[in-house]
Amino acid sequence: MDLIDFSANKSFQAKLLKRQSENALRKLSISKEIIDFTSNDYLGFARNKVISNSAFEFYNTSTELTINGSGGSRLLSGNSEFCEQLELEIAAYHHAEAALIYNSGYDANLGLLSCIAGKDDTIIYDELVHASIRDGLRLSLAKSFAFKHNDLDSLQDKLQRSKGHVFVVVESVYSMDGDVAPLKEIALLCEQVGANLLVDEAHATGIIGENGEGLVVALGIEKKVIARVHTFGKALGAHGACVVGSELLKKYLINFSRSFIYTTALPLHSLCTIIAAYHYLKAHNSERSKLYENINLFNALLDKLPTSNFTKNTTPIKIIHIPGNNQVKQFAKALQENGFAIKPVLSPTVALGKERLRICLHSFNTANEIEKLANQLTSYLLK
Repeated sequence: MDLIDFSANKSFQAKLLKRQSENALRKLSISKEIIDFTSNDYLGFARNKVISNSAFEFYNTSTELTINGSGGSRLLSGNSEFCEQLELEIAAYHHAEAALIYNSGYDANLGLLSCIAGKDDTIIYDELVHASIRDGLRLSLAKSFAFKHNDLDSLQDKLQRSKGHVFVVVESVYSMDGDVAPLKEIALLCEQVGANLLVDEAHATGIIGENGEGLVVALGIEKKVIARVHTFGKALGAHGACVVGSELLKKYLINFSRSFIYTTALPLHSLCTIIAAYHYLKAHNSERSKLYENINLFNALLDKLPTSNFTKNTTPIKIIHIPGNNQVKQFAKALQENGFAIKPVLSPTVALGKERLRICLHSFNTANEIEKLANQLTSYLLK
């Protein structure tokens, strides 16, 4: 098909060529049947037949009239008793007063951050927060400032210079580094100056806490956090997300969060999968136990690597630093050819010189698979 000569095409082409010259051009690919060390399906819930069968039971016994799609936004025709009951269960699970379901973690962060502060307020955020938080900040009327990653002195400095209502935004587990925020200390700093703390629990949901409730609950600081974002598309193996907090916050978001107000609600079968995943999560601990066994094994096997390449953490997200888009892409390709599903993370997704392999461990990875991967990593990095 001939390309139509739209005026913007030259600009599109130039930007794509620039990215290609930087070896940073993104392309879609189909996942092959190789060993999964890249998905966020930490507990294997996305492939869990018990959860799938349970979701179908919920679906088949539901009295809701909507079968395929929800038919509209929650404020029009897309609300249901099933969804409201699900929100009550989710809120109770995460020790919160209320929960509001969004269509994705991106939508939740976008909708929350864009509306929670006004033009005379200040939002302070960790410099490594997810792109969805940054995009929400761009839509906000508030002034926003970054503090150095997990640096309490930097945060305190920004807090002292902030005006209006002050909001602090962090992640409990950082998606590109796999490290954990010093949440107790951050909550204390916020409490001392009356700042409002928001925590994205996307990569802690299902993983951290006695029943996977997240880091906030594990630390017992629920009452010190104004809002938490929990996503369902990672360890829970489903789709969607929610914001948990007070009933007042929920009422506010229903009225002012545009990504909630102006989008079609999740269909019934998505809601059924979410509730089935939560029920399974509460009733089974074996997947979490096996996941942490694998985390400890991986850490032990890579103990001899220099810290410039690998720093231990207690989460399933493992980072192997290999600076340079060319270098990290070449090594990722070699790993893929040897049967490992591992993707490189390139600049500009991460800062120039911070390129890396992002390796995700799962409960279903075998000790043999992890040992083979560790051998290839150490052979490459210690040669």
